[in-house]
Amino acid sequence: MDTVRLDQWLCAARLYASRRAAQDACNGGKVKLNGVSSKPAHPVKPGDEVRADAPRGLSVVKVLALADKRSSPPRARALYEDHSPPPPPREPLMGRRDRGAGRPTKAERRAVMRLRGED
Repeated sequence: MDTVRLDQWLCAARLYASRRAAQDACNGGKVKLNGVSSKPAHPVKPGDEVRADAPRGLSVVKVLALADKRSSPPRARALYEDHSPPPPPREPLMGRRDRGAGRPTKAERRAVMRLRGED
């Protein structure tokens, strides 16, 4: 096997949950192969760089091996070398209460519920 379709490889490497999701991402311009937006049928070969705006965030990977069928996660990780940037740190939704500060007041509880959207 010299080349594989881009959408098949994206699914086999588990960057997308299904081949259909990979096709939609390619058609939507969210996947770049060697810096160029590519269609789902574009051939992928070892050494190519794939940039994908995947559901888990921006993924930048170098293709090491080819596969056209989805397999286990350890085998999928062997298909590429990950060069993705680290995810940005999460901001806490609300501040921490000091230990021993007691139960929240009614006003504090309502503020927390508003923040969570539980009106």
